[in-house]
Amino acid sequence: MARTRTQIARKHSTGVSSTSGVPHADRQRPNGSLVVIAAAVASLFLFWYFHLLTLGQMTQLSGGLAMPDMMIGGYDTDYADRLREAMDDDARGQLSYLHRTAGTLFPLIFAFAWLLLVQLNTGRRRLRWLLWSPVILFVVVDLWENVAIDAMLAGTGDVLPASTLTVLRWALLALSLVAGAVSVFLPRTLRTAGANPGTKSG
Repeated sequence: MARTRTQIARKHSTGVSSTSGVPHADRQRPNGSLVVIAAAVASLFLFWYFHLLTLGQMTQLSGGLAMPDMMIGGYDTDYADRLREAMDDDARGQLSYLHRTAGTLFPLIFAFAWLLLVQLNTGRRRLRWLLWSPVILFVVVDLWENVAIDAMLAGTGDVLPASTLTVLRWALLALSLVAGAVSVFLPRTLRTAGANPGTKSG
């Protein structure tokens, strides 16, 4: 019986599952990848819905003028004045509602997908935070921009801060996409070098 107990102890002391022979962290990776894919698809749909569909339809309420969110290069006081004159209270209320719904969900879900993507593919802590930075900043700037645009159209906010936030938002979105691509396509040795000793990075 002593020999049998020893064999049982050896079997249960290993760090590998006795049923699959695969470390627990490695078995979790496919699940994480599925979550990333689902979140990425959801964020792509929200991007289309918010930017291309609803904001495009809002031009029918603004005399053909594009919404501030879509002005990648920014806008000036003359544009803001013309937009205020073209949009009545109902139109401004609809844009504000879009900002609180799809305009809020998109950056949050996009950030969740991209942060997890970087987490799964980058073992180096400093590199991970470097790639996370534009994504986190994008969320902050995007949500802030929504508030700034609503205030600008209501006449309680200035044009320059809103315009600056719009430009920054698009620039940070582009940088976030680049960061995600780097986390996937950067050579594995560069992505995992410097990870904690004794651990295997995915």
